[in-house]
Amino acid sequence: MTILGIDIGGSGVKGAPVDPAGGELLAERFRVPTPQPADVSSVVEAVAEVAARFDGFDSVGVTFPGVVVDGVTRSAHNVDKSWLDAPAARLFTERLGKPVTVLNDADAAGVAEVAFGAGRDQSGLIMMLTFGTGIGSALFLDGTLLPNTELGHVEIDGADAELLASDRIREIEDLTWEQWAVRVERYLRHMEMLLSPRLFIVGGGVSKKSEKFFPLLDIRTPIVPATLLNNAGIIGAAIAARQAGPLPGAIAVDAAHV
Repeated sequence: MTILGIDIGGSGVKGAPVDPAGGELLAERFRVPTPQPADVSSVVEAVAEVAARFDGFDSVGVTFPGVVVDGVTRSAHNVDKSWLDAPAARLFTERLGKPVTVLNDADAAGVAEVAFGAGRDQSGLIMMLTFGTGIGSALFLDGTLLPNTELGHVEIDGADAELLASDRIREIEDLTWEQWAVRVERYLRHMEMLLSPRLFIVGGGVSKKSEKFFPLLDIRTPIVPATLLNNAGIIGAAIAARQAGPLPGAIAVDAAHV
């Protein structure tokens, strides 16, 4: 079975056909700029443009930068407000003419990492964090996704955590890696206090620069960079589409059975 994975990001919408059993892209990714404003109709058309680049796929998985419940987008922190309560799975299905699964983007990246990347064969509570425009989170208990955690929005020192420690804030405030690491450590220690995870997996663009700030972090939990990088969302979306059908519920990530 070939499934098309599409990842909606802040700057680009990218996709590729995926072999969900092997976690591999079957063709080179195709990317279009994310429309501005990124309202519902514009993004649906951008996704359709990416999908039109490929053929031979049976279903589609799409990531979304916010909460997704039963195919409906329930938050819009970093996207156009028209996405609040939008029936995303139905809209994409109608436009593409194929069954479409929609899930949170950090959840999708985590699904891929737990199945084929840094979280493979790890038991207990695993926490995937993506540092980018905001802070995305995904939690896995013995390989099962606990969806839509949105732990990048916990309050730390009176502020939304992603306004303190996202990679966008690092760039906007022109923070040194040392200055930013202090903030990231504060956030990670808060997560340790709340959840006591066995492993942090860090994704997003900064995962490629982990050597610049990982050594500066003084935390108890082991921390590793994500390994699938920019393909994680695409692969995770495809895995979810295969396992969950058009309305994702509990996704059990097992590389031997995806």
